[in-house]
This record gives sequence, structure tokens and C-alpha cells, in this order.
Amino acid sequence: MLLFEASHTSHTRAQTGVQRVVRSMFAALSAREQVVPVCFDPHQETWRSLQPWEDNILADSGGGGSAHRSARWPLSVRLEGYARRLLKAKADCPSGDTLLAPEIFSAKVARAYPALFAHVRGPRIAIFHDAIALKLPEFTPVKSVAHFPVYLQDLLAFDGVAAVSEDSRQSLIDYWRWLGVQNPPPVVAITNAIATPDRHPTPVPVAPSTNAVPVILCVGSIEGRKNHLALLAACEELWAQGRRFQLRLIGLAHPQTGRAALDKIAALQAAGRPLCYDGPVADVTLAAAYTECLFTVYPSFMEGFGLPVQESLAYGKPCICSSRGALGESAQAGGCVTLEQVNAASLAETIAKLLSTPDALSSLRAAIRDLTFKTWSDYAQELTSWMQSLPHR
Repeated sequence: MLLFEASHTSHTRAQTGVQRVVRSMFAALSAREQVVPVCFDPHQETWRSLQPWEDNILADSGGGGSAHRSARWPLSVRLEGYARRLLKAKADCPSGDTLLAPEIFSAKVARAYPALFAHVRGPRIAIFHDAIALKLPEFTPVKSVAHFPVYLQDLLAFDGVAAVSEDSRQSLIDYWRWLGVQNPPPVVAITNAIATPDRHPTPVPVAPSTNAVPVILCVGSIEGRKNHLALLAACEELWAQGRRFQLRLIGLAHPQTGRAALDKIAALQAAGRPLCYDGPVADVTLAAAYTECLFTVYPSFMEGFGLPVQESLAYGKPCICSSRGALGESAQAGGCVTLEQVNAASLAETIAKLLSTPDALSSLRAAIRDLTFKTWSDYAQELTSWMQSLPHR
């Protein structure tokens, strides 16, 4: 039996990249074996199995309408937890053969891990998403930057770490090597999968033979490192030149690092520019957006994996993105225009080329047709096989 630690995802309906990965991972693993999700209850101060309302939130893979990233606990649940702690009620924590920790866990959860580890007979595995807080602290919330070095050291307590990309794997290994860590747990790159559509949608015409305005889509949370300001500046320049297109943005806004981009979005909309910002959306709306767009732009400086790049390709839509790190890995098979420098000038030039050169877009689409995509079933098989090979350290 596999214990699946979902303390955060079982208490938020947000669909950030990490939450989407965690939910997809849980569903795929559950289809293969017995998986029991557990959480740390901060009010009872103990580990326990999920309650039905928490199971529903964890399984809510198609929602995505929440504007809140943080975990939310109903008052009744908090009071029950306090009461059980005062009464020293016995914790309902199951035992398992293996443990998977797929989230970026907090300091409080990390301090509680020894108690959970005692319930696990075999290997304990963590998923490592990225080292962005270490590499781009200027675009990361202050609390995350302060906690991150401790988090990277807390990962040493596991028997193995599965990174979501080769870039993330190397970042973790390099940091541990810099610390002088002796005998660290093995780290392997098991790249994320995506939920592929049943078939590629009918391509949107490249040549504007009608009066329809082409839509350029950008999917990703509104935060500093996603580099929306450069994309907005590029589009503003192209609109000023008379280029006809609509920019559509989808994603949850970060209240701290996304403020400048939100202000720029509001200013452009007030000026009458064809800019649509939907915020977080349900999966059915996201799928329709991919289907309806001409191509996508993902201007992010750095990612652990680059889910929107792979999703765009799965829907048959070319993507403009960085050539570096994990984004370069996601784009290397074809169908993308990769940029060495993702700034307003390079974005404007590339967007203009794809809007005005049908042959360039057709060539990218042709490359996409030859691509294959890892499913979450493939991922679950790969992860399970690796976990079973690990000894308990």
C-alpha cells in the first residue's frame, strides 16, 4: 500500500502547476495500486487519513476556479482537531509499504515527517519540482526564499527523490554537492506527463481570409518569474503598429509578485487593447482556449518542467518559449520557437513572424504531428518501478 502525502492539495481547489501534477499523479497511481492519501492536521497536530470532504478536493482535477492558493480548513474541522488534541484522541494514521510526498512541503509538515515515516515499512520518496526560489529569489515571495534552503535539506531524509525534469534533478544535486552532503539519497529525473486530448483539434486558419481576429494564448500563473510584463510590452508594441490579434491570459494571480503585471493588464484593457484575462479557469475552459488559439506564448524565465508548453503541443498548437533549462527540455522535440533571451523585443519579433508567415506556422504544426506524449499512466508505471527498486535507507 502506498501512502500519498497530500496535506496542501487536499485543502485547496487551486489548480497551480504543482496542484495539477499532484492530482494527476494521485489518479494515475490509484488506477494501478492501493493508494491511501494522508495529511498532517495542524489543529490536531497529527497525521491522519483524509476525510470525505478532503478526498473530494484532492480528486477535483477539473475544477481550477479558485483564486486562493493557500490551504483552507473549515471552522468545524479546526475545532474538532483542537478538541481531539486536548482529549489526546488516538490518531487515525494508516501504515504503508511506501510513502510518496509529491508536494513542496512546509516547515511544519517537515517537522512532523518523522512521525509519518514510522508508519512506512519501505522506501520514502519525495517529488522535487524546481529550484526557482534559489535561482530567482527576486521573483519569489520572501517567505518562500527564506524557507527554501531548509526545504532542500529536509529532502535528505527521504530514500529517493524523483525530479520532474533533468534540469531540476541537476539543480538539486548541485546544491547538495555545494553543501558538502555525503551519501545523499538517489535523485532521478522522471519527467511529468500531461493529460492529452483525445485528438488534435482542427487547426485555426493561419491566413486571415476572414475578418476573424487570431487569438494568442498564454497559460500560467500571473507572477514575476512568468515574465508577463515582457509579453505585454511586446503585444503593446505590435498593437501600436496595427497588428490584429487578441492576447488571452489564463492563470491564477499571485498577490505579491504578480501585482505589476496585473496593473499593466488593467491599463491596456482601459486603453481598449484586445486583451482578455480570465484568471483561473476550469479544465473544460482551458481546453477550449487551447483549441481556439492560433499559437501560444509562454514567456517564463524558468520552470521546473513547463506544463503549458507540453499542453500546447498536445493540442496541436505551436509555442514560443525559452530555450533554457526545463523549458528547453519540453520544447526540444519540435513544434516550438525557442528564444535565447525572452524579452519584449524577441517576443515581438517572433509573434509578428508567426502572425504574418503562414509557412512558418505550418512547418511548426507539421513537426507537432510527429510528436508523442507521455501519459500519466506511463508516468505512474515509471515512478512505481523506480520506487520498488529503492532500499529503505
